Amino acid sequence: MRHALVFGGTGQIGEPLIDRLRRDGWRITALSRTPQRDEPGLTWLQGDFDARPPLPAQVDAIVSAGPLDAFSHWYARAGIDAARVVAFGSTSVAVKQHSIDPDERDVAQRLQLAEDRLATAARGRGAAFTVLRPTLVYGAARDATLSRITRIAHRVRWFPLPRRANGLRQPVHVADLADAAVDCLAAPGAFDRAFDLPGGETLAYREMVRRVLRVLEPPAHLLELPLPVFELVLRAAQARGMAMGFGEAAIERMRRDLVFDVAPAREAFGYAPRVFAPTAAMFPRREG
Repeated sequence: MRHALVFGGTGQIGEPLIDRLRRDGWRITALSRTPQRDEPGLTWLQGDFDARPPLPAQVDAIVSAGPLDAFSHWYARAGIDAARVVAFGSTSVAVKQHSIDPDERDVAQRLQLAEDRLATAARGRGAAFTVLRPTLVYGAARDATLSRITRIAHRVRWFPLPRRANGLRQPVHVADLADAAVDCLAAPGAFDRAFDLPGGETLAYREMVRRVLRVLEPPAHLLELPLPVFELVLRAAQARGMAMGFGEAAIERMRRDLVFDVAPAREAFGYAPRVFAPTAAMFPRREG
């Protein structure tokens, strides 16, 4: 039986990733900071990159669905024998490279350094690596964009956007990302490469938000405002502890196309993401 070591297994991508590996007959050892219950074919170890429990000396594959920076540092010094390593990064490596926000530029730089570190380490030990870069992730109510929008909309029954928030987006479902990670494991065309992973539909930012607001229970409404008015509303919301993270750089990106080519991943390992069809269950109401 093939054996996979999984990092980030309790995260929004990690949970469907483990489900897919188990369906495909893999034996899994997964790492978590908090205690988890073992199941047939799934063994949990408690720890993290700075406080590691004893890990297997050899596995068939290592898959990371957690932060790429921390994983790449660990992998560069790890002594585990694995012929295959797959790690999730982010399209932020390109999107935020020239951001007006220095913190975002730092994120892009650290992502690029992490990709390079992983590639160098894998080549040095004769392992085949793949980096997977998702676009805007949704589907597990744990993402940093659409779920944050719905938390506000659940409270006030509407969500404001600046006019002309028409930058194109390609939201991608967590299950499609999990499938990509497993499908690329045995695909030679995916070896020693990085792939952007957009969703299966390209649509305007405002339309993406509108679809999400429509499926909430009860539905919420999109309110499009002139930019100066939107900024006043945003500052008022942030003063109340809402809409944190929607800075100037994020507002600028709402009007910018962030579109990535699905063809390389499709040709390399059959990547076929779904269209954007959100449901209320993806964005449950959270009290407090």
